[in-house]
Amino acid sequence: MSEGAEDGDISLVERVLAGDRSAADALVREHQPGILRLVRRYVRRAEDAEDVAQRAFLNAFEKLADFRRESSFRTWLYRIAVHVALNHVRGASREGPTADMDDLPAFTSSLETSRLVAAEVWGRVAARLEELPPKQRLAVELRLFHELSFREIAALADCSEDSAKVNFHHGIKRLRGLVPDPNA
Repeated sequence: MSEGAEDGDISLVERVLAGDRSAADALVREHQPGILRLVRRYVRRAEDAEDVAQRAFLNAFEKLADFRRESSFRTWLYRIAVHVALNHVRGASREGPTADMDDLPAFTSSLETSRLVAAEVWGRVAARLEELPPKQRLAVELRLFHELSFREIAALADCSEDSAKVNFHHGIKRLRGLVPDPNA
Protein backbone atom coordinates (compact mmCIF):
# COMPACT_ATOMS: atom_id res chain seq x y z
CA MET A 1 0.00 0.00 0.00
CA SER A 2 1.37 3.37 -0.96
CA GLU A 3 2.09 6.09 1.54
CA GLY A 4 -0.48 8.30 -0.20
CA ALA A 5 -3.17 5.67 0.31
CA GLU A 6 -2.23 5.36 3.97
CA ASP A 7 -2.42 9.15 4.35
CA GLY A 8 -5.83 9.07 2.64
CA ASP A 9 -7.00 6.41 5.07
CA ILE A 10 -5.81 8.45 8.04
CA SER A 11 -7.64 11.49 6.70
CA LEU A 12 -10.81 9.42 6.27
CA VAL A 13 -10.43 7.95 9.77
CA GLU A 14 -10.19 11.44 11.24
CA ARG A 15 -13.30 12.47 9.32
CA VAL A 16 -15.20 9.40 10.55
CA LEU A 17 -14.21 10.23 14.13
CA ALA A 18 -15.57 13.73 13.53
CA GLY A 19 -18.91 12.23 12.49
CA ASP A 20 -18.63 12.21 8.67
CA ARG A 21 -20.62 9.18 7.46
CA SER A 22 -19.46 9.63 3.87
CA ALA A 23 -15.88 9.06 5.04
CA ALA A 24 -16.95 5.75 6.60
CA ASP A 25 -18.57 4.78 3.31
CA ALA A 26 -15.35 5.68 1.48
CA LEU A 27 -13.28 3.48 3.81
CA VAL A 28 -15.66 0.58 3.25
CA ARG A 29 -15.56 1.03 -0.55
CA GLU A 30 -11.76 1.17 -0.48
CA HIS A 31 -11.18 -1.89 1.71
CA GLN A 32 -14.21 -4.12 1.16
CA PRO A 33 -12.79 -6.10 -1.79
CA GLY A 34 -9.61 -6.99 0.13
CA ILE A 35 -11.52 -7.81 3.31
CA LEU A 36 -13.88 -10.07 1.39
CA ARG A 37 -10.93 -11.89 -0.25
CA LEU A 38 -9.29 -12.31 3.14
CA VAL A 39 -12.45 -13.56 4.83
CA ARG A 40 -13.17 -15.98 1.97
CA ARG A 41 -9.90 -17.72 2.80
CA TYR A 42 -11.54 -18.84 6.04
CA VAL A 43 -15.29 -18.80 5.38
CA ARG A 44 -16.55 -21.01 2.57
CA ARG A 45 -20.07 -19.71 1.92
CA ALA A 46 -20.21 -16.35 0.11
CA GLU A 47 -23.17 -15.21 2.21
CA ASP A 48 -21.32 -16.00 5.43
CA ALA A 49 -18.20 -14.24 4.14
CA GLU A 50 -20.20 -11.11 3.41
CA ASP A 51 -21.69 -11.23 6.92
CA VAL A 52 -18.26 -11.73 8.48
CA ALA A 53 -16.81 -8.86 6.44
CA GLN A 54 -19.68 -6.62 7.52
CA ARG A 55 -19.11 -7.58 11.17
CA ALA A 56 -15.42 -6.79 10.75
CA PHE A 57 -16.25 -3.30 9.50
CA LEU A 58 -18.77 -2.79 12.30
CA ASN A 59 -16.20 -3.87 14.89
CA ALA A 60 -13.61 -1.59 13.32
CA PHE A 61 -15.89 1.44 13.37
CA GLU A 62 -16.93 0.71 16.98
CA LYS A 63 -13.24 0.58 17.97
CA LEU A 64 -12.03 3.36 15.66
CA ALA A 65 -11.22 5.67 18.55
CA ASP A 66 -8.79 2.98 19.77
CA PHE A 67 -6.86 2.95 16.46
CA ARG A 68 -3.41 4.13 17.58
CA ARG A 69 -1.83 4.43 14.13
CA GLU A 70 1.02 2.09 15.09
CA SER A 71 0.28 0.29 11.84
CA SER A 72 -1.61 1.27 8.72
CA PHE A 73 -5.39 1.40 8.88
CA ARG A 74 -5.46 -1.47 6.37
CA THR A 75 -3.33 -3.68 8.61
CA TRP A 76 -5.46 -2.82 11.63
CA LEU A 77 -8.65 -3.58 9.69
CA TYR A 78 -7.25 -6.87 8.33
CA ARG A 79 -6.37 -7.91 11.86
CA ILE A 80 -9.94 -7.33 12.99
CA ALA A 81 -11.26 -9.24 9.94
CA VAL A 82 -8.98 -12.22 10.66
CA HIS A 83 -10.20 -12.37 14.26
CA VAL A 84 -13.86 -12.12 13.24
CA ALA A 85 -13.38 -14.79 10.56
CA LEU A 86 -11.59 -17.14 12.96
CA ASN A 87 -14.32 -16.63 15.56
CA HIS A 88 -16.90 -17.46 12.91
CA VAL A 89 -15.02 -20.60 11.89
CA ARG A 90 -14.71 -21.71 15.51
CA GLY A 91 -18.48 -21.43 15.79
CA ALA A 92 -19.12 -23.43 12.61
CA SER A 93 -17.79 -26.70 11.28
CA ARG A 94 -14.37 -26.30 9.71
CA GLU A 95 -14.50 -26.62 5.95
CA GLY A 96 -11.02 -25.35 5.14
CA PRO A 97 -9.93 -22.43 3.00
CA THR A 98 -11.60 -21.78 -0.30
CA ALA A 99 -9.37 -22.06 -3.34
CA ASP A 100 -9.83 -19.45 -6.01
CA MET A 101 -8.18 -19.63 -9.41
CA ASP A 102 -7.74 -15.84 -9.23
CA ASP A 103 -5.04 -16.53 -6.64
CA LEU A 104 -2.81 -18.29 -9.20
CA PRO A 105 -0.57 -15.35 -10.26
CA ALA A 106 0.85 -14.74 -6.78
CA PHE A 107 0.89 -18.46 -6.10
CA THR A 108 2.92 -19.29 -9.21
CA SER A 109 5.57 -16.66 -8.58
CA SER A 110 6.00 -17.60 -4.92
CA LEU A 111 6.36 -21.29 -5.67
CA GLU A 112 8.63 -20.50 -8.64
CA THR A 113 6.66 -22.67 -11.02
CA SER A 114 4.72 -22.26 -14.24
CA ARG A 115 1.04 -21.35 -14.32
CA LEU A 116 0.20 -24.73 -15.85
CA VAL A 117 1.91 -26.67 -13.07
CA ALA A 118 0.39 -24.35 -10.48
CA ALA A 119 -3.11 -24.93 -11.87
CA GLU A 120 -2.50 -28.67 -11.72
CA VAL A 121 -1.50 -28.70 -8.06
CA TRP A 122 -3.62 -25.76 -6.89
CA GLY A 123 -6.40 -27.87 -5.42
CA ARG A 124 -3.97 -30.01 -3.41
CA VAL A 125 -2.05 -27.01 -2.15
CA ALA A 126 -5.19 -25.07 -1.20
CA ALA A 127 -6.36 -28.06 0.81
CA ARG A 128 -2.93 -28.35 2.46
CA LEU A 129 -2.91 -24.69 3.51
CA GLU A 130 -5.20 -25.55 6.37
CA GLU A 131 -2.67 -28.16 7.54
CA LEU A 132 0.00 -25.51 8.09
CA PRO A 133 0.50 -24.29 11.64
CA PRO A 134 -1.72 -21.21 12.17
CA LYS A 135 1.03 -18.57 12.05
CA GLN A 136 2.60 -20.12 8.93
CA ARG A 137 -0.78 -20.32 7.23
CA LEU A 138 -1.59 -16.73 8.12
CA ALA A 139 1.80 -15.49 6.88
CA VAL A 140 1.54 -17.43 3.61
CA GLU A 141 -2.04 -16.37 2.90
CA LEU A 142 -1.51 -12.71 3.75
CA ARG A 143 1.68 -12.52 1.70
CA LEU A 144 0.53 -14.52 -1.34
CA PHE A 145 -3.11 -13.65 -1.62
CA HIS A 146 -3.25 -10.18 -0.09
CA GLU A 147 0.28 -9.00 -0.90
CA LEU A 148 0.88 -7.60 2.57
CA SER A 149 4.38 -6.65 3.61
CA PHE A 150 6.14 -8.65 6.30
CA ARG A 151 5.76 -5.63 8.58
CA GLU A 152 1.98 -5.72 8.08
CA ILE A 153 1.91 -9.49 8.57
CA ALA A 154 3.88 -9.11 11.80
CA ALA A 155 1.35 -6.60 13.08
CA LEU A 156 -1.53 -8.93 12.21
CA ALA A 157 0.10 -12.03 13.66
CA ASP A 158 1.40 -10.39 16.86
CA CYS A 159 4.99 -11.30 16.08
CA SER A 160 8.21 -9.66 14.93
CA GLU A 161 8.88 -8.96 11.28
CA ASP A 162 11.63 -11.60 11.35
CA SER A 163 9.19 -14.13 12.77
CA ALA A 164 6.70 -13.31 9.99
CA LYS A 165 9.44 -13.92 7.42
CA VAL A 166 10.40 -17.22 9.04
CA ASN A 167 6.77 -18.38 9.21
CA PHE A 168 6.29 -17.49 5.55
CA HIS A 169 9.52 -19.23 4.54
CA HIS A 170 8.66 -22.45 6.39
CA GLY A 171 5.08 -22.41 5.09
CA ILE A 172 6.26 -21.98 1.49
CA LYS A 173 8.87 -24.69 1.98
CA ARG A 174 6.14 -27.11 3.07
CA LEU A 175 3.94 -26.14 0.14
CA ARG A 176 6.80 -26.51 -2.37
CA GLY A 177 6.95 -30.18 -1.41
CA LEU A 178 3.63 -30.56 -3.20
CA VAL A 179 4.95 -29.28 -6.52
CA PRO A 180 6.19 -32.14 -8.70
CA ASP A 181 9.85 -31.90 -9.61
CA PRO A 182 10.02 -31.53 -13.42
CA ASN A 183 13.49 -33.16 -13.40
CA ALA A 184 12.31 -36.27 -11.58
